[in-house]
Amino acid sequence: MKKQNFSLSIGKIQKKLRKELPGEKAHQIMEALSAKYLTLKPTEKTRKSAVLILLYPIDNEVYFPLILRNSYDGFHSNEIGFPGGRFEISDENLVQTALREAQEEIGINPDEVKILGLLTEIYIGPSDFNVLPVVGYLPNRPDFIQDCREVQQIFELKLDYFSDPSIVGCSEISIPGDLVTTPYYEVSGHKVWGATAKIILELLFILNNNLSIKED
Repeated sequence: MKKQNFSLSIGKIQKKLRKELPGEKAHQIMEALSAKYLTLKPTEKTRKSAVLILLYPIDNEVYFPLILRNSYDGFHSNEIGFPGGRFEISDENLVQTALREAQEEIGINPDEVKILGLLTEIYIGPSDFNVLPVVGYLPNRPDFIQDCREVQQIFELKLDYFSDPSIVGCSEISIPGDLVTTPYYEVSGHKVWGATAKIILELLFILNNNLSIKED
């Protein structure tokens, strides 16, 4: 991806988010090749949730945080993802859900976040959630406050990092009741896959329509 400074990238993202999104075209590249949940579809009981893709500058380049979740009895234990979670009755909408969860998990002040737009909603079959990715930005690098009850670690990652084909692999990943064969991004010895990988790639597509991923 051609290097662009922060303000130009933010302006481009905001403009592109108002147009037709790449959605499924981007998602399919990072979709699992083999998994039981691929046959699952959302129902009227599927729960709503949202995540925040928080963009901010470091050395005038676009960065965003990912979190390593703590170990617990559930499908997303010890996984890397965006800050976010389920919709609560007290939330006015899913944008507020994303901002509230980011405040709880990484200490972001929601009043300081400028919302740029939304990416394509993604269904997560194993946990039966529809996830809405909310894109926002801060003009300066934030001081994160980690909620140690939910978050093991916060990773600050340059968006350009994910345009490098050498960090893309394919592997078997164990989740409760299944062994998933899936593409992933390599991040500090961890595998970023599933909905998180799809969201990242859709954002890259928005910045660069000609983006391609090397295939083995």
